[in-house]
Parts: sequence; structure tokens; C-alpha cells
Amino acid sequence: MRYGYYPGCSLHSTAQEFDQSLKVVCDKLGVELVELDKWVCCGASAAHNISQLMAIALPMANLAIMPKMGLEEVIIPCAACFSRFKIAQHSVKTDKKIKREVVEVIHKDCNDEAKVIHPLTPFSQKPLISKIPTLVERDLSELKVACYYGCLLTRPPKVTEFDSPEYPMSMDNVLRASGITTVDWPHKTICCGASFALSKPDVVVNLSHNVIQEAKLAGADAIAVACPMCHANLDTRQDDMEKKFGTHPQMPILYFTQLMGYSFGISPAELYIHKHLTAAEKIFEKVGQPA
Repeated sequence: MRYGYYPGCSLHSTAQEFDQSLKVVCDKLGVELVELDKWVCCGASAAHNISQLMAIALPMANLAIMPKMGLEEVIIPCAACFSRFKIAQHSVKTDKKIKREVVEVIHKDCNDEAKVIHPLTPFSQKPLISKIPTLVERDLSELKVACYYGCLLTRPPKVTEFDSPEYPMSMDNVLRASGITTVDWPHKTICCGASFALSKPDVVVNLSHNVIQEAKLAGADAIAVACPMCHANLDTRQDDMEKKFGTHPQMPILYFTQLMGYSFGISPAELYIHKHLTAAEKIFEKVGQPA
């Protein structure tokens, strides 16, 4: 299986553990990731606040790279990047005027028929979902994980075409195939505060604290994420939560690919398990599989 790969800015900086763990897991699964040549930022949280045209043109400029590389599908792990690409693609497909303007800006055809997918999609479907259990080397069945999808992967559903917008199960199914127990809980797609982290940090502390508390009530030992922004808010704000609410949550926040990789027997160093601010090693010791 061969896919184009758009890491985006976060996976080359603050979310290196997502980039690295995705690559080693794909290698185990026999999935080839081909990074797009000279890709550019998709605009993320900023561009669409300044210019609608810029917000659409930046993702489409990246999709325009694919034909020369012989690629028809591109995997985009960052939820914010995935959202911007899907929105841009939907915009040029449904508005001819916008499409003409974008072509003028990027000086290339839009390649709006390219298939934009999140890694959870192929991982949760055959043949990969059937291959995952055959790669498991560490028994993590006693580990209870709350799968947190955030608000961008599944919404708006007609645009993202990803999973149920209210109660998605793709990450749950992937981790269960990896031998990990996932819990039933109500905050799978409740916002953590997203980019308010800088402008309104109190909002982020409150919302992220609610997410973690609900995961604890469901009996989770850790939270699995698929979004660098969600990871940053849930992991880095726990000291602030202690200051405001009196108790440190001590809730490890891991990318789902790190959990998959650990179950596959990949070393903690290769998965960057030690990179998180809230220590994750203790949950593996708890289930007899120390990192």
C-alpha cells in the first residue's frame, strides 16, 4: 500500500512523536508513506481568519503536487490539517468561482479529485484492521484507554466523510485490534478549547479538565488522541488544572499510533514515549509491560 504523506508543520515540530510513531507503525503494517515534495503550510488555524482564498489555496497547492509524484491518495494525520484540506477540497468542488480564483493563485490545476484521508481510515478497514492483531507482541489488554477524537476529524460530516460525528469508533476499533481495552465515554468529540490556548487559556483549562475528568470517570488509564492541538491542550495544561482545581489529573495523553506501536513491540525510544510532559511510563508498568 502506497500513500502520499502530508505531515504538516506540527508533526515536524511539537508533535514529532506523532510523526515518528506513525512512520514506524506504517512500516510494520507494510504501508509506504511518500512525503509530498516541497509541501507548504496548510494555513491551519490562522489563514481562514485572514483570507478565505488563502485558506483554500494553501491546501490545494499541496494537492497539486501529487500528480507529478504519481499519487492519488494522501494521508494527513494532523486533525487541523485534515480539516483544512477537506474544507478546501469541498469548496473548490462546489464553487466554480472559487476554483477559478484558486487556480489563478497557485498556477496549477487544483487536483480536487485527490483522495484525502486520515490514517485511522485505512487502519480501521480491511486489510489492515485484520493485520493489526497479527503484529501484537505486548499484552496491553489490561490497559484502559479513552479514545478522544476532538471536534475537527468528524465535523462537518458531509465534508470530512470520516466517521460518526457524535460517537466515532474507528480509533476504538484500531486500538482494540491492537489488544487494548477502550472505554465507553461521552466526551469523544467534545472540544478541548483548540486554538484558544493562547488567546483564552482559562477556557482551554476548563474544557480540557472536563475531558480528562470524564475519561477518569469512565475508568481510563490514559487518553488516546489523533490531533496535535488536542494533545498539547490535554498534556501541557495539567499543571494549570492543578492550580485551578486543586488536584493534578496525572492523566497520560498519547497518540493512538504510540499505543499501536508499543503493542507491536516497538521500543519506547522509537515511539518517543518519554517526550510527553505528563509521564506515560507508569501506565505500562501498571499492566506489566514497563517502558
